[in-house]
Amino acid sequence: MTIRLLSGGAANGLVSTIEPDFLAETGMGITGEFGPVGIMRDRVEKGEHVDVLVLTRKIIDQFAADGVVRSQSVQDVGSVATSIAVRDGAESVDVSTPDALRTALLAASAIYFPDPEKATAGIHFAGVLSKLGIDGEVADRLELHPSGQHAMAAMAAEGDARSIGCTQVTEILNTEGVRYVDELPEGCDLKTTYTAAVCTRSEAMREAERLVSMLTGPENESRRSEAGFK
Repeated sequence: MTIRLLSGGAANGLVSTIEPDFLAETGMGITGEFGPVGIMRDRVEKGEHVDVLVLTRKIIDQFAADGVVRSQSVQDVGSVATSIAVRDGAESVDVSTPDALRTALLAASAIYFPDPEKATAGIHFAGVLSKLGIDGEVADRLELHPSGQHAMAAMAAEGDARSIGCTQVTEILNTEGVRYVDELPEGCDLKTTYTAAVCTRSEAMREAERLVSMLTGPENESRRSEAGFK
């Protein structure tokens, strides 16, 4: 038997580091699926059986109000910044101000980011391009992918030294072949709180509660920090 987890892509790396300890303690593995929070929300709303959710605070709060998750189990994992990445070996880029970010994006050969309709970072970054007034100029260089993890993996595999990626810092740090540059600058920034909770229909309630505790508690604070959570 395994614990079923649906999560935003932001928690993928963290769950991977915790899983061996969880298995050793409970004897249960974790069957985790990670992707845009909008897609994960839709799957839960359609009745998919899940034990633990890690989604944005707003979605979890609504699920608690609707009785989908146990309100007493709700705990924040941490905050994640939407950030900029380049390929390993590429020169860094200045994204310290909105003007600097605009210049860097206009100079990019390709811009990799996640689904602008379902992914938290993708929705936000599409808005940033519009806010900077360059959405039309860079439209033919946009490389859209189902999730931030997919976008970063694609940039690592097929991008070049002038490619730029944007997604949540946790997905950047969890992808080989890309390098974190910086958070989006003030005025373009986004920090998203991710929250874990146990589903009311879980058939492994004790183990699900333990997983939430491991994801959010002080025993794994250093792992959360290393994964990009604050």
